[in-house]
Amino acid sequence: MGNREDLLAGARKVILERGVAKATARDIAAAAGVSLAAIGYHFGSKDRLVTEALSEALGTGMGDAMDELIATGTGKSPLEGLALLWNGMPEVFAGNHEAMLASLENIVRIVRSDDARAQLGDQLSGAFTDLGAHVQAAHPELDAAQAAAIGRMYFVIAQGLGMLWLLDPGEVAVDGDQLAVAIRALAGK
Repeated sequence: MGNREDLLAGARKVILERGVAKATARDIAAAAGVSLAAIGYHFGSKDRLVTEALSEALGTGMGDAMDELIATGTGKSPLEGLALLWNGMPEVFAGNHEAMLASLENIVRIVRSDDARAQLGDQLSGAFTDLGAHVQAAHPELDAAQAAAIGRMYFVIAQGLGMLWLLDPGEVAVDGDQLAVAIRALAGK
């Protein structure tokens, strides 16, 4: 790995151990085995490094798991695929608990920073595109606009359900079957 990758790994390690607020640039550099100046050189600031490290951690952990769950809906209707995805998400949340907590902590910092919001905005569009592509691969009967809209909806639901799951991990606010019932009702079926 190079310094940049070492810094991302070091940031994830420190953040997951201590939380965003207690993760110092010095701690991250030490965990990465690089100089403190490397943070500025590769990321411009500790905050940019933290946002990218968390985005990658959740993108890899939760994103890959969501992609696998979306693929389980291949050959089924998009509505059946939705139910399968959301019935599997509590397990995904459990497997990413610490990263989700750190991400939630980081969101407060992001909301208060124009630079951080812009950085995250760039990353969000990639997440939407990736989810839409996986939806279209699982459901080729959908056109690109439909798949993209469903991918965005999945992302939004994951954020809301993830936050509720963090508040009460033993309770599922709404499962996939309930979401399917709600969507059928909204569609007048």
